[in-house]
Amino acid sequence: MIIIILCITFLYLLLIGSFIYGFNKVKIFQFEETSLKTNFSIIIPFRNEAENLSELLGSISKLKYPISSFEIVFVNDYSEDMSVQIIKNHFEKTEIDFKIIQNIRRSNSPKKDAISAAIDLAKNDWIITTDADCLLPKLWLNCFNDYINKSQANMVSGPVTYYNLKTFLDRFQAFDFLSLIGATIGGFGIQFPFMCNGANLAYKKNFFKTLNGFEGNRDIASGDDVFLLQKAIENYKDSVLFLKAKEAIVLTKPQPNIASLKSQRIRWASKTTHYKNNFGRLTGLIVLLMNAGLISLLLFVITDYLDAIFLFIVFLLKITIDLILLIKTASFFNQKNIFGSYILSAFIYPFFSTSIAVFSIFSNYKWKDRAYRK
Repeated sequence: MIIIILCITFLYLLLIGSFIYGFNKVKIFQFEETSLKTNFSIIIPFRNEAENLSELLGSISKLKYPISSFEIVFVNDYSEDMSVQIIKNHFEKTEIDFKIIQNIRRSNSPKKDAISAAIDLAKNDWIITTDADCLLPKLWLNCFNDYINKSQANMVSGPVTYYNLKTFLDRFQAFDFLSLIGATIGGFGIQFPFMCNGANLAYKKNFFKTLNGFEGNRDIASGDDVFLLQKAIENYKDSVLFLKAKEAIVLTKPQPNIASLKSQRIRWASKTTHYKNNFGRLTGLIVLLMNAGLISLLLFVITDYLDAIFLFIVFLLKITIDLILLIKTASFFNQKNIFGSYILSAFIYPFFSTSIAVFSIFSNYKWKDRAYRK
């Protein structure tokens, strides 16, 4: 048992160490305003987002990009609240080019259906997706435009982080999310990209069509971002890039309670069994084994089969390497003020992570008032 745990710990340290190295390899993009403008179609699916839309719409109105160079396609996924009216009331007296279309369910994934429908109607060459519970930075499109014009990209993944972190639960989620985005950036840095976030993802319309869109994974409820990324890197890896720029950071909200957090994370974890990216699958396995291994060690210590010092050393190694990646990521996002909650979060996380993995294998979940089966 000790040998197995030591091997898992070594692999975990090697994995997170590679992400730290990769994170440093992806240089911060120095954004410069340019007169050459890319035309964007912003796609925003929504379902019952009345309480979140005002902040999103306000941030859209503050975008510094020429109005003539972007459109917004909202996709109503059968909302039962005032979402549609809120959008209409906000934009009807502005010059912003927007439309609201109705989603048509064709698969087990409403969001993939929504994005596909919007892309069919989009009039511009570049698609950029975000979510209805997000805040967009003023120079969001400007930064993407500059990066696209300076690169040979067909797909660009952008940074996302949580904001308005008031409670311990908020900060706990922030650590988890920072570790994911840190690993995302690190994966790009070591030339093994395996994650991205649909709340900040851009790609050429023709590129999406060349990849046959979401065909092949429409039966999987989530993963509109990750599975599209995997198809892209299988065929055009060199043209899939990460935009590491503060001007491009999209903000989103943490889940308000434990129940919604559990549902969200089960939804995220449920797609990992469908990964075709071997590096992504290996990463998930090593992380799971590391967290489950710590719980096993704790049980051995409690039952006097193992000295507590061994558990302490393994735990210390894990939280130290995690801390290095988290500090680097939090520094980029200007969120170093949350680390007062790190130790307690680190104690809780192995139990949280392992339980979510188990639930994702054996249980169904609900999201946006809909039930989904494995």
